Amino acid sequence: MLQKLSFTFRFTCIALIAGCSGCTHYANDQWTGKDKAEHFVGSTVLAAAGTAYGDHQGWNEARSRSFGLMFSVGLGAAKELYDSREGGSGWSWKDFSWDIAGAAAGYSAYHLTHF
Repeated sequence: MLQKLSFTFRFTCIALIAGCSGCTHYANDQWTGKDKAEHFVGSTVLAAAGTAYGDHQGWNEARSRSFGLMFSVGLGAAKELYDSREGGSGWSWKDFSWDIAGAAAGYSAYHLTHF
């Protein structure tokens, strides 16, 4: 019951943040391009670095990986929020998707090399 409630709470928070992000405008960009590769690689490195940090702190494996994943995704979301300000390039769901894919790759790569 507690796990179901926790999942529901997290999903609701994410939906509220995404829906109420206060974006002034959205980007009109493509799914591919140089900046998409930068989002992917940057998120991969951040997720692996965050996981390594957790390992060096003596956290258990699940906590370390969760920290690395959320560290990377959180910075990706912050960058998109910064882009969404007036005068910025606009919030890009495509960039954010590449951030999430990169975070998952970094999460997986670190786990595969340190099991």
